[in-house]
Amino acid sequence: MRLAEVAALGLWLGCLRRAQGETFSSMLTVRQALATERRLLRHLGGYLEAETHRLKDLQRFYNKVQDLHQGAGGSAANPLLAYTLIKRLQSDWLNVVHSLEASENTQALKNGYTQVEKDLPEFEDLEGAARALMRLQDVYALSVKGLAKGMFQRASGTHLPDIYSPGQLFPLSADDCFLVGKVAYDMADYYHSIAWLEEAVSLFRASYGEWNTEDEGSLEDALDHLAFSYFKAGNVSHALSLSREFLHYDPSNKRIARNVLKYERLLVESPERAMAEVGLQRPNVTHLQTRDLYEELCQTLGSQPSQYQIPALHCSYETNDSPYLLLQPVKRELIRLQPYVALYHDFVSDLEAEKIKALAAPWLQRSVVALEEKQQKAEYRISKSAWLKDTVDPVIVSLDQRIAALTGLNIRPPYAEYLQVVNYGIGGHYEPHFDHATSRKSPLYRMKSGNRLATVMIYLSSVDAGGSTAFIYANLSVPVVKNAALFWWNLHRNGAGNGDTLHAGCPVLAGDKWVANKWIHEHGQEFRRRCGPDPDD
Repeated sequence: MRLAEVAALGLWLGCLRRAQGETFSSMLTVRQALATERRLLRHLGGYLEAETHRLKDLQRFYNKVQDLHQGAGGSAANPLLAYTLIKRLQSDWLNVVHSLEASENTQALKNGYTQVEKDLPEFEDLEGAARALMRLQDVYALSVKGLAKGMFQRASGTHLPDIYSPGQLFPLSADDCFLVGKVAYDMADYYHSIAWLEEAVSLFRASYGEWNTEDEGSLEDALDHLAFSYFKAGNVSHALSLSREFLHYDPSNKRIARNVLKYERLLVESPERAMAEVGLQRPNVTHLQTRDLYEELCQTLGSQPSQYQIPALHCSYETNDSPYLLLQPVKRELIRLQPYVALYHDFVSDLEAEKIKALAAPWLQRSVVALEEKQQKAEYRISKSAWLKDTVDPVIVSLDQRIAALTGLNIRPPYAEYLQVVNYGIGGHYEPHFDHATSRKSPLYRMKSGNRLATVMIYLSSVDAGGSTAFIYANLSVPVVKNAALFWWNLHRNGAGNGDTLHAGCPVLAGDKWVANKWIHEHGQEFRRRCGPDPDD
């Protein structure tokens, strides 16, 4: 029966097979991984049930032999007892120790794991998920100790309110914290490794002597990595203290013993090291020159003046003189005049949003960025995306007609790109960037339709926290508003790029963020958005 279940599981997973890796970069594949774990859990349940029956039988054998030793059978004077003793020692114990049932139970569990192995996340996903936690820690100024408890508390000294309170707490284990710290450690990122390994050491100390089958690390492992992290950060005194604690648990470790001697010698040669206050700095991100402003916008949703402060910013019903919108005008919220940013509420319906997500789901692939003439994956863009032509489904045709009516622009290929649907992953984000090309070598010019003139970005889902769109130089950020469309001009009327449109997708703290992008190019718009002499227009 177990073999049949294994075969059925393998067939089911064959139908759901996905590309290996990249699980962390899309919440859709994270949910698929959750379904895979449910299958593993079912196999483990079957294994536990079979093992429970076997252990009950072993308990019966144990009780039978224990009773014999405590009763008259302890003397072995009775030849029948002597016979059964010899039989037990020669045969019964051999069968117990090398139980065929135990082997079959374990093999069935291993077979079930083998069947799903090709669908499991890879080590790259573990690294990506760990880096995502560090990213959320940084951007939203979160306390590592709070995260370990399952809470999203601000770090001390930030004076910011908590951004998210989950309905149910999911605390991290010592091993969970250790692996995050180890990922940072392997990247020589001691700013993050120290914070996470400190928490791992604290949790391992609290449970020392207990053993969890699933753990990869231990107190000794955490102490080892934490000591070296402190050493690399310049705190030799604390590195020495942690190494000595390691030797308390494992006195025979020669490598750590040599480290202790090294640290002691360094402190003798430079006594000031013992009193040194080490101020750890976050790793420098060379491609992100606006980090502080970007993170402030993500944390506080920026500076958004209300209507009574700037009367020009208002809400209205708009038809754009289009017959298509005459009976159902769009609801426009004018958010910014320079750069021009408008939010169109209820631009798509719930049914349209779900349909677009379903159409894109089978085609999602890791999002790439343009670097000169090439496109490649990057740590500063974590998501998966797919491109949908209007021939895929009538809902895309209808959406294109609505975008054309709203903008008054020509969106027929090649004057506009196909609809790009994006699903963000764990801590999914896109750091500050321009939608328009800033170099003539950009792949965007391969369409031979000029630069990206305008952007229409549609929020296909809501999120519990994070994920806002931040315009860096405009000091503005727009939260995720389900079914709304965000519109802005990327170019001035003279064709020059608008530097104020530098924007970012803030990391998703909690939730599943989907957006759809429509990029409209210069060519084909000559009589729809005419050139102007003023570069600020």
